[in-house]
Amino acid sequence: MNPTEFTTRLTRDRLAAIVRGRSADAALRTVLTLVDEGIGLIEVSLNTDDACEVIARAVREVGRDAFIGAGTVVTRDDLLRARDAGATWIVTPVGGDPVAAAVQAQLPVLAGALTPTEAAAAMTAGATAVKLFPASPGGPAYLRALRDPFPDMPLVPVGGVDAELAPDYFAAGAIAVGVGSPLVGDAAHGGDLEQLRERARRFRAVCREEGPAA
Repeated sequence: MNPTEFTTRLTRDRLAAIVRGRSADAALRTVLTLVDEGIGLIEVSLNTDDACEVIARAVREVGRDAFIGAGTVVTRDDLLRARDAGATWIVTPVGGDPVAAAVQAQLPVLAGALTPTEAAAAMTAGATAVKLFPASPGGPAYLRALRDPFPDMPLVPVGGVDAELAPDYFAAGAIAVGVGSPLVGDAAHGGDLEQLRERARRFRAVCREEGPAA
């Protein structure tokens, strides 16, 4: 997947799921359940148990039904391991080396930033979109304030985004939301997959209802 394809999919789906778990098998089951519920962008955090194997197995299982990314990529080595496992997009909580490595590898990268300076630097470095992280301290109002000087910057809030807050972030100008525990819950640790399905359906409905990004 190239950066243009990623941006198109992110803007269309408006939701990226974040899977982080203590059990590789449970994490894989979580990924496959999310795909079964129609979620097409799924990040497997590298601090998941045996994360690269989870990514590799998920890529083999889902084919083109979903795009599996790697998250918590903080070094160039992380990037290379994720790429070799088959990750088709990258998420990092920081700028610098992992962003440069992803750009060099021609992988879409959602680069972490919080301040205006960090966000601008991420885009200058070649980020496909900016992961506004952590989003919770400033909330939708902060994202809206960032849109004033950066009206065309693709912003994706991550951290504390639940189904009730997602519409407020969309109204503030987010192109999508990245969601971990409010969506995944304890599924990636071996929790109830039926409850995961219910949460997935709720999030998908919220994202569809909001329509095109502002």
